[in-house]
Amino acid sequence: MERVDHLADERNKAEFNVDDMKIVWAGSRHAFDVSNRMSRLVANDPVFEKSKRAVMSRKELFKNTLRKSVHAWKLINELRLSDEEGLKLRSFMDQPGFLDLHWGMFVPAIKGQGTEEQQQKWLSLATKMQIIGCYAQTELGHGSNVQGLETTATFDPKTDQFIIHSPTQTSSKWWPGGLGKVSTHAVIYARLITNGKDHGVHGFIVQLRSLDDHSPLPGITVGDIGMKFGNGAYNSMDNGFLMFDHFRIPRDQMLMRLSKVTREGKYVASDVPRQLVYGTMVYVRQSIVSNASTALARAVCIATRYSAVRRQFGSHDGGIETQVIDYKTQQNRLFPLLASAYAFRFVGEWLKWLYTDVTKRLEASDFATLPEAHACTAGLKSMTTSATSDGIEECRKLCGGHGYLWCSGLPELFAVYVPACTYEGDNVVLQLQVARFLMKTVSQLGSGKAPSGTTAYMGRAKHLLQCSSGVRNARDWLNPGMVLEAFEARALRMAVTCANNLSKFENQEQGFSELLADLVEAATAHCQLIVVSKFIAKVEGDIEGKGVKKQLKNLCYIYALYLLHKHLGDFLSTNSVTPEQASLANQQLRSLYSQVRPNAVALVDAFDYTDQYLGSVLGRYDGNVYPKLFEEALKDPLNDSVIPDGYREYIRPLIKQRFRSAKL
Repeated sequence: MERVDHLADERNKAEFNVDDMKIVWAGSRHAFDVSNRMSRLVANDPVFEKSKRAVMSRKELFKNTLRKSVHAWKLINELRLSDEEGLKLRSFMDQPGFLDLHWGMFVPAIKGQGTEEQQQKWLSLATKMQIIGCYAQTELGHGSNVQGLETTATFDPKTDQFIIHSPTQTSSKWWPGGLGKVSTHAVIYARLITNGKDHGVHGFIVQLRSLDDHSPLPGITVGDIGMKFGNGAYNSMDNGFLMFDHFRIPRDQMLMRLSKVTREGKYVASDVPRQLVYGTMVYVRQSIVSNASTALARAVCIATRYSAVRRQFGSHDGGIETQVIDYKTQQNRLFPLLASAYAFRFVGEWLKWLYTDVTKRLEASDFATLPEAHACTAGLKSMTTSATSDGIEECRKLCGGHGYLWCSGLPELFAVYVPACTYEGDNVVLQLQVARFLMKTVSQLGSGKAPSGTTAYMGRAKHLLQCSSGVRNARDWLNPGMVLEAFEARALRMAVTCANNLSKFENQEQGFSELLADLVEAATAHCQLIVVSKFIAKVEGDIEGKGVKKQLKNLCYIYALYLLHKHLGDFLSTNSVTPEQASLANQQLRSLYSQVRPNAVALVDAFDYTDQYLGSVLGRYDGNVYPKLFEEALKDPLNDSVIPDGYREYIRPLIKQRFRSAKL
């Protein structure tokens, strides 16, 4: 049967070349080719089918994940895929599993903290999947406060071993992915104790299970922590608990690149600077920001296509109803999310450059930009993951009642994504780290030390504290200089206000505690400025492709002006804009929505997501929503029989009123 494209008219409205935009979205022709090939490879392989996840039992789902993960590894080897291709293939598999933590945390931890000898020994096993690893830091009683971890690693000089022990119930490792049922090894973080002295938290490579029969080794209690939020979703991952009972490991299994313990039990700091560990942190967080753009783009793709298919109201004399996407209320909620997906994509690209730059500097023992890079990545991880989780939920609402169906793809996408607001740093805690950095930067403004990188704008503090916006008409809000100045003035003035309020406290830590909410808002303003500035830099640079630059400019200014609208209180209270200028911004925003409207479906087509990857009846490429909704409904196990199980036991006696009289 010929496939009918119900969205063909929408695609014909596009004022730009979609194939050119696909390359811009991917980052390069090479990146697009890799992504396109791997997504089609997964989509055409029946092993990766995922439509039945919602009705699987936990055990069925877990076994299905093992099958897919091992199949993915076989494909990577049989097809001799590069690391880049393998990473893409695993991401399009779209099912959280042990491979994520093995490659995403276990291997990088050994690379970053292991000596050359340790890397040679352990990475040769890990990269061949001869051992399977996870990253066990978080405990039942401590997450964000890493220095509060309770697990101990006490050196025994008599045997040249560390004794790993969980002294309390709250010291149990809790949450590590892959730990519950799969991992044979883990990088464990514990308090290093030698000769009765606590040297703080350090990493250790620990074998957990036998390589012969997979049973836990004596002295180790390990298992899965149980069901998590949503059907399917993150329940494919065996997040685990782990307790040690005086478990012994050889001394050389302490990760010793940054510090070591000698045979005699002496603690020795390495010549390698401890700052090197931050390189891994920057890498992980830039990956999270890139993943935020991918997840938000999936949700926006579904909501945009369905908004173009769905018609409601507006019919006169029996005529055709209005497409939901044509309502300004829908555009006001949807198009800023579309713009955000592109914004996060481009700031993610910039973070990849930052990671490369930081790595080169660290290798040359240049740590000057490290505090700024650390604060920047912490803040952007926090800001983008919070915005993405909220955005996915908003897309579900934009799809009306049908968005609540599992087959819409949105409930599971939300359930899988929302943990990103907590792992690798709680989002509020991370913004407070940014705030501390900003307070330190503000305090040094009069010292002659010029701020650099993402805080360079603070070097113009005198001007930004005094200037008033030059916006006179709505089109001025398309002037990159005027937009940036408004965001810079807001960010700087909020930071300076916090610093001034902090100075009123005799005890700085008490002041910081009292002003936590204000400090988080100041940090958020700084991070939003970073994203706006990188988006503007992207669209003002050289961009190839017919009509592509114009569309990206429209999205850029939608993103900036929507943030201005959303956080208008900040802009007004800091006198960064006037009420009249804010009104002009809203006027320009409405105009931009009208310009994006005919291009909306084509802009989400540029994400190049297959129907298999989207996993959504509502977001199908062909827009054939309603027949497919019926097909999905009829697949539900409840529809296996016309008369339900339990009819004779419960329904029939109820409607026939055949109950025994109860004695009160």
